[in-house]
Formats: sequence, structure tokens, C-alpha cells
Amino acid sequence: MARKTLSAALALAACSVVMTPSVASASPPGTKDVTAVLFEWNYGSVAKECTSTLGPAGYGYVQVSPPAEHIQGSQWWTSYQPVSYKIAGRLGDRASFQNMVNTCHAAGVKVVVDTVINHMSAGSGTGTGGSSYTKYNYPGLYSSYDFDDCTSPVSNYADRWNVQHCELVGLADLDTGEEYVRKTIAGYMNDLLSLGVDGFRIDAAKHIPAEDLANIKTRLTNPSVYWKQEVIYGAGEAVQPTEYTGNGDVQEFRYAYDLKRVFNDENLAYLKNYGEGWGYMSSSVAGVFVDNHDTERNGSTLNYKDGANYTLANVFMLAYPYGAPDINSGYEWSDADAGPPNNGVVNACWQDGWKCQHAWPEIIRMVAFRNAVRGQAMTNWWDDGADAIAFGRGAKGYVAINHESGSLTRTYQTSLPAGTYCNVQANTSVTVNSSGQFTATLGSNTALAIYAGKSTC
Repeated sequence: MARKTLSAALALAACSVVMTPSVASASPPGTKDVTAVLFEWNYGSVAKECTSTLGPAGYGYVQVSPPAEHIQGSQWWTSYQPVSYKIAGRLGDRASFQNMVNTCHAAGVKVVVDTVINHMSAGSGTGTGGSSYTKYNYPGLYSSYDFDDCTSPVSNYADRWNVQHCELVGLADLDTGEEYVRKTIAGYMNDLLSLGVDGFRIDAAKHIPAEDLANIKTRLTNPSVYWKQEVIYGAGEAVQPTEYTGNGDVQEFRYAYDLKRVFNDENLAYLKNYGEGWGYMSSSVAGVFVDNHDTERNGSTLNYKDGANYTLANVFMLAYPYGAPDINSGYEWSDADAGPPNNGVVNACWQDGWKCQHAWPEIIRMVAFRNAVRGQAMTNWWDDGADAIAFGRGAKGYVAINHESGSLTRTYQTSLPAGTYCNVQANTSVTVNSSGQFTATLGSNTALAIYAGKSTC
């Protein structure tokens, strides 16, 4: 979850990933598992991007920011304080939301909605859709009886009850153990499903008991709909991400935290057994990312300000066979609370502060790579013991990353058939010989990526 309304603790506490080592669908259903997270883009802009960029590039999903009516204010985190379940937020009304879903579907892109169901608001006033509310009273929706008895902030992550029944940064905490609350939340999600939504990111899932989420999911018109749960891992904490895997995917925050450390301070050679080899959740239930809207602001991960480290980390994530990747795409900020430019209207990428990471050449070209190598194990790993690595994805693809301070020339061994391939990172040709080898020079902080089916640039 995300809301920096009262303190910086907000962004940290509000996110949670959930999991359990059992029956859950692996990465998002379908043959394309990369999600572009268009943070705080309005729905008209999302629709256009699905048509012009996401669909053609091979993105399987777009994740949109919360659509529910919320508190007023310019800060981004106002979207995470709902006051009703009407689609009447800053980013668009019901008609624009419906048009966005239809347009994205026509472009071959499925829609995931960031869904705020742990809590309501922290104050009182009039919402973005005209609804009046106070912290524990949302007329026609919830009254004080529908909230947890603990009205003090979450303060002890070693105490399960405190984490799941008290208030995340002062936000009115819904009693998701109650029949009425479960039914009402399911009603909101079913309304979104009726508009064609394909999946949900469950914000602040750590603060909702896994069994409550499981119950709510059974009430949906499509109980097998894709779920991605935000449960931040904390060593020794009472609530662990693996508890939630029975409900669906869980976001693996350690993946992003450790990528920052490795790319900034350690050796890329350490990434050879990344993922489960590092003690993370099973790849089949893990949602991964280099950064998200919370972590890019709280400094726990890399972000767009980190230059080549950030870009190459995204290249690695898209090339490596672990989890289902999210590409965070937001806007420039110096004030971590600042809301989106133009109230979420994106007239063009790389204007008005919109960063459009999902469309950076080095990143977007790896989406087709990932789709082409789907299902192939990692093969032919090579590293220099430090910051240059290379690996294949069976007979389908091969990637090399040079994070050293100087250029690197060497001959790489692949499992690819002989032929000419396009290095999509540089739009140059690479020739693989009959022994599966090719020779290439990579400049400092550049990458190379070739895959079957892409012979010309």
C-alpha cells in the first residue's frame, strides 16, 4: 500500500506480500507475464498507451492505480485512502475506466487493478466523487461497527494481532473477519470484474489475515482471477509472505532489496542462483520488481535516479527465469509526496516529468525477449567473478551484461542454433557459429540480448 499521509512509516508499513507454498496459479495466466505498472496515469492515457506501446511490445498486463473514490488532495497517496467504492477518483470516472479496459483488451493487454480493501481513510471531508465521510462512517457503505476495535496505529510487527487489527498509519481498519465487510469488499471487486478487469493487486495484504482474503476471493464471480498480494517480508515478523501463496501470487520484496545491494555494492556474479537459491518464495508464486511506487521513494530499492544500475537491473529481471515481473513506470519527483503531473494526464512520454520506464529502449525490448524464452531454464552461465555476467535461456535466447568500468570483448558459448541474430539492446547483428559461439564487445554498463525468431534489427 502506499500513503505518506501522516509519516514516512506509511510507505514502509503499507506494503505487504502474501504467500503460501501450496495451490496458487503461477505467474499471471497466459503466455505473456510482464506487467507495466503505470503509476498514477489517468485511464484515458493508459488506454492510449495500451494501443500504441504496451500491446505491440508484448506486455501481457497493465496495472492501474486505485479507481475508487478517495480523499481529496494533490499527493499521490490520496489514491490509497478510499471513501467509497464508486469509480470516481482523480484518474477517471466509470466511463473512462470501462473504455480503458476495452481498449487495452483490444490491444491484447490484460488489466490488473491496484485494490485498496484493508482500510478506508484517516480523516473526514468530501471525496473526489462528492461523497461525505468521516473516519469511521461512510454513508451507505460502512459504519463504525465495520471497523476493527483497535483504533491505534500498528506498532509491533512481532505481534500478529497488532499488525492485522490495528490501523496502518492511522487509516480506519476494516474488520475483514465480518460477514458484511467481506460481502461488501467482494461486491466492489465483482463490480470491477463486471467491467472486464483481469486481476487485482491486493494493497497492504499483510494487514489482512490470509483466511479473510481467501474467503473474499471465494465470493468473486471469478474465484480463480489473478491475485498479486503485497506482503513485505520482514525477518522474524509474525506475518510472513508464504502464508498467502494459497490465495495467489505474492510480491517478493527481498528480490528488489537485494538487487539494489548487488548492483550498487557487490558483484553481479553472485546472481547465478538468484531467486529460490537465495531463500525466496517459489518462482511460481512470486511477483518481482526492481522498484515500485513505495520503494522508489523510501530508498529501499533502486529507482530511475540510479542510471545504468537501474536500467541493467531491469534488463536482468526480464531475462532471468524467476517470478512474474512488474516494470514500474511513474514520474519524476523531488518531493516524495508529490502527486502525478497534469493530474495523471500523459500527453507524451518523457514530457512533463513522466519517466515512462516501461518504454525505455533497453527495457521495452526485453519484453519480447522474455516472451520468446518463456519456459526455458537458465543455461550456459558465465561470469568474470565480478561485474560481468552472461547466461542463456535454453536454445531460445542469450543475454550478457557488462557492469564493469571498462569495455569487455570475449567469445560466449550459447545453446542457440547457428545463424544471425539481432542484439536488441543495440540494434546490431550477432553471428552465432555452428558451435553455438559468438564474439562480441560490450561497453561499460551495457547489455546484449539475442533470441530465436529475431534475426534482423
